[in-house]
Amino acid sequence: MGRMPELTRAEAETRARLIDVQHYAIDLDLAAGEALFGSTTVIRFTARHDGDTFAEVKPAALHRVLLDGRALDTATLDGNRLPLTGLTAGAHELRVEADMRYSRTGEGMHRFTDPADGETYLYTQLFMEDIQRVIAAFDQPDLKAVFDVTVTAPPAWTVLGNGIATRTGDAEGRWKLATTPPISTYLLAIAAGPWHSVRTEHAGLPFGLHCRRSLAPHLDADAGEILDITRRCFDRYHELFQEPYPFDSYDQAFVPEFNAGAMENPGLVTFRDEFIFRSAVTDTQRQTRGMVISHEMAHMWFGDLVTLTWWDDIWLNESFAEYMGFQVLSEATGFKGSWTDFAVNRKGFGYDADQRPSTHPVAPEPDAVPDTAAALLNFDGISYAKGASALRQLVTWLGEKDFLAGINDHFARHRFGNATLADLIDSLARATDRDVRTWAADWLRTTGVDTLTPEPVEADGHWSLRVERDGSRPHRRRLRP
Repeated sequence: MGRMPELTRAEAETRARLIDVQHYAIDLDLAAGEALFGSTTVIRFTARHDGDTFAEVKPAALHRVLLDGRALDTATLDGNRLPLTGLTAGAHELRVEADMRYSRTGEGMHRFTDPADGETYLYTQLFMEDIQRVIAAFDQPDLKAVFDVTVTAPPAWTVLGNGIATRTGDAEGRWKLATTPPISTYLLAIAAGPWHSVRTEHAGLPFGLHCRRSLAPHLDADAGEILDITRRCFDRYHELFQEPYPFDSYDQAFVPEFNAGAMENPGLVTFRDEFIFRSAVTDTQRQTRGMVISHEMAHMWFGDLVTLTWWDDIWLNESFAEYMGFQVLSEATGFKGSWTDFAVNRKGFGYDADQRPSTHPVAPEPDAVPDTAAALLNFDGISYAKGASALRQLVTWLGEKDFLAGINDHFARHRFGNATLADLIDSLARATDRDVRTWAADWLRTTGVDTLTPEPVEADGHWSLRVERDGSRPHRRRLRP
């Protein structure tokens, strides 16, 4: 195996000009053993013209590759890149059969055996490049496709995914997930194991909470509060957004050994299972859990329905979900003080990141994020807290009515597609006569903090206060006696 290069922006743009991906048919065998699982991927795609490209996969063993029914040499796999040469304009089908390794470190298909009872659980975390540890893919956010997934699992297990999961009649332990709408590769999700589940229905959709069995009493104790917050946030988002929730179900799985706080997989949000509280907690801890629930739900629109074109616009996902998470939680639930928590805790996170040598704009220039490795560096207090603070300012400046009109225009124009900062600003500009483009240049394309220094001034026996500004951004100042 050779090196595993990062995907560059230039490579992604070249591949997106060449191919359009329509459909993934995925079959996973999760009952094959403790070290490896079977993975078969069939991708239907179209080449717009003759050319060469590549797919990505990180297998333990690559058994067979077929392009339009013709066998390719598996030895051509170079690191994670599978060359596809001599494509002709028109429709194609790529089939990849492989064995993949389970992860013990939280990426790809993570496998966990509960020391409390010996039960085993699996779940995916496929962000950025880790889908390649589970299936073969054209792995970049702007090559969205429809996914059909079937899974073989031990008979006693339950399988969860982006769509409603049903047992099939052909074999015990066989599951089929409902066909997804077009989603990005990093948002595919599967979880399997003897989950303890609390299920209900809201707004005509199945809602579910899931955790490992050893935490069942704790989930049952908290399920009423978690589902109440979920329902309230869901209803509030539907009051704000004209585009309805775009998926067929809403499952929230609290999973073990999770590296992040949560992940916004469409229809199957995963959370670290520390959010299932095992003992008495403070109201602030419960509020934090509620905010994360609200944040991840916001991603169903900001990130999942409309997805960034490239990773320079990660703020389109995270700043919006951070802002909407706090705002909707404060509007729809009993946690009315969530913005106070933001001011005390999250803004400091942003200020700290913005004063370091590693600072970057909320919305970096495209050439500042040349590859996926550079993109990972931007998941920080700037993309979350500073971006959310800027958006809160924008809402105040535009007024909520015009802000929401712009956001809803953005959803309507790019639903199940991809968008950039320029696309969002264009939608906001259509909704207001304010100069949104200059605001974005001043606040989203710049780095660092501004310093406002009050200075008393005496003249002819009268005192006044002059405020000196160190920085170029516009500020509104109000002085109170």
